[in-house]
Amino acid sequence: MLPGWHPDPSICRVDNSFYLVTSTFAFYPGLPIYRSSDLHHWDLIGHALIDESWPSLGPVDVSDGIWAATIRHADGVFYIVFTVAAGRTGAGLYVTTATRPEGPWSSPRQLDGDGIDPSLFFDDDGKVFLTAARDATSPHASGPGEIWMRQFDPSAGALIGPTFILWHGAATGTWVEAPHLYKRDGTYHLICAEGGTERNHAVTAARATEITGPYRTDPRSPLLTHRHLGDHATVQNVGHADIVDGSDGRSWAVVLGVRPIDGHHTLGRETFVVPVQWSRTGPVFAPGEGRIVEGAAPAGRARSSEDWISLRGPVEAEVADQRIVLTPRPAPLDSAESPAFLGVRQDHHMGSFEAGIDTDEIIAHEAGLAALQGSGARLTVSLVRRDTGVVLRATHAQQSGSTLLGELAVSGHVRVGIRMTETHYAVTAATSDRHDVVARLPRTSLSTETAGGFVGVTLGIFNIAAGDASQIAFHTVRYCRGTEGANSQSGLAHPMASLA
Repeated sequence: MLPGWHPDPSICRVDNSFYLVTSTFAFYPGLPIYRSSDLHHWDLIGHALIDESWPSLGPVDVSDGIWAATIRHADGVFYIVFTVAAGRTGAGLYVTTATRPEGPWSSPRQLDGDGIDPSLFFDDDGKVFLTAARDATSPHASGPGEIWMRQFDPSAGALIGPTFILWHGAATGTWVEAPHLYKRDGTYHLICAEGGTERNHAVTAARATEITGPYRTDPRSPLLTHRHLGDHATVQNVGHADIVDGSDGRSWAVVLGVRPIDGHHTLGRETFVVPVQWSRTGPVFAPGEGRIVEGAAPAGRARSSEDWISLRGPVEAEVADQRIVLTPRPAPLDSAESPAFLGVRQDHHMGSFEAGIDTDEIIAHEAGLAALQGSGARLTVSLVRRDTGVVLRATHAQQSGSTLLGELAVSGHVRVGIRMTETHYAVTAATSDRHDVVARLPRTSLSTETAGGFVGVTLGIFNIAAGDASQIAFHTVRYCRGTEGANSQSGLAHPMASLA
């Protein structure tokens, strides 16, 4: 439904429109808001965390930052609750509100609670409750995590009253997270995720007749998982469900999943939709199938200049048509600061990302393209000036160090590219009279299974130099998806869809 890394989806409906939000980690702007009328085609209409509403993340890792949010609507107000994480753990729970989904959204207010994956539930008696996941506090807990709940006061934007411990999960020994509450025919259904966001990921559930419990495990758990389908399943790691009712009375769930090739995924955790039927005992996910159908792929979405994302805050850039002028910063790509990097999520296994650069502009710069999987895993295509002229360097960086994959002397206007196939990333350089494949890197080198982390690959441009150095213009910045881009021998010879 949303290709490229869009994990931890949450959804709500207002009238005939659905609104969806996903995690953004250390990338800016945060928490994209998508709108759809059919749960298939989605338009990006804004971000909840931008400008004055952007929280200061500090020097966090790429996979920390803004974690799993929940979006809800009540009495004309949209609410988003989310986690700011550091060191792979929750560092604070926050709430932001807006009267229009496009924004502006309020400056986030920190809540008096701990853990991750907060969610709001608006009961039919007018009370509002927040649930979240944290490390278990009870010595009698059946698992390492627990779901807790407190009442939320919308007028004050604060938690009030006592804390209730609701559940410790269905699977002994695994962490329970991603809680969402629903009420059906007088019964409260607590839907959660267990097994970690990897191959054992699963949707589990508990239910109670009172909102404070006691909650008893739904014996049908797991209600949805792909862990039993083996390594050949097209979609894997399925979990983290949020349910929404359509205006026609039918119910649906958004879930995350990955599409690996030969056991490795580079696109990150994507968002999928499955139908839901409510039975006497609770929700039935993907009735008649019990899984996301083999061969299913996320739907396309409308693209705009707002798809551009940077790290830990905004960058200084002028984006016009397919030309981007990027102001340099001294921070390298592996720093915990905000480098001059502007990218877009890789959302197809096959394709190419390209830009033209005039080598005369390269003075004291290191500028070029990058396929960024995380702080410690990336492929960079850098233009740097040496005594003999400008050199293009292809480098693979990982936690253990950097490896030079290839080097090429270039001059004049050069079109630099990163070409993606199902087996590798290829670095290309093209001028008016020649085309070179400078280096190749196995695709698995930038996979989550190899490099870790919670994000997929982000393709982008960067400009590293002292603050008083000149800007660099990137010309005809294009991302072509599919076999045309993957098989392209020159970015000058094939039309591509513009990102801008």
